[in-house]
Amino acid sequence: MEKKIALPLTEEKARELNCGDNVLISGVIYTGRDAAHKRLMELLDAGKELPVDLQDGIIYYVGPAPAKPGQVIGSAGPTTSYRMDAYAPALLDLGLRGMIGKGKRSPAVIEAMKRNGAVYFGAIGGAGALLAKCIKKAEVVAYEDLGAEAIRRLEVEDLPAVVVIDSHGRNLYEEGRRTYLNMEKK
Repeated sequence: MEKKIALPLTEEKARELNCGDNVLISGVIYTGRDAAHKRLMELLDAGKELPVDLQDGIIYYVGPAPAKPGQVIGSAGPTTSYRMDAYAPALLDLGLRGMIGKGKRSPAVIEAMKRNGAVYFGAIGGAGALLAKCIKKAEVVAYEDLGAEAIRRLEVEDLPAVVVIDSHGRNLYEEGRRTYLNMEKK
């Protein structure tokens, strides 16, 4: 079933999503990869305020390519999410409600998602040029010196994703495998 999500992603909205749901996300999201996450954690450890408000927000794990003339952003495909696993639980505890990336997540991240009513979305790796077409506006809001890994504020319209892990901990990677193995037995 395809669901449209208008941001912000409240806990109530997140808890209505189920692993396997196809979604179209519209609103403001932020980008961030490992270098930016490391800096966010350094600010938290120092008791300082973050440069972006993550409450009911989504972080897209992406380091977009430079925009070509006439484009808002270059190719914007997801990066591997486990590199942010050391940082994600603390950000989830601060109110981050969703993450977009590719690949598996650690048990600690999944527990933090369940505790905070958050969701992990998968985007299609290799489809960065198509995903970029859903980005209507992009601006660097923190850590410009990181280049592609700077934190950007993106305005997206109907960005396609799949709920890989829902707020109850149901995991499409595990459930899909079980379904496939059960089909093979028949």
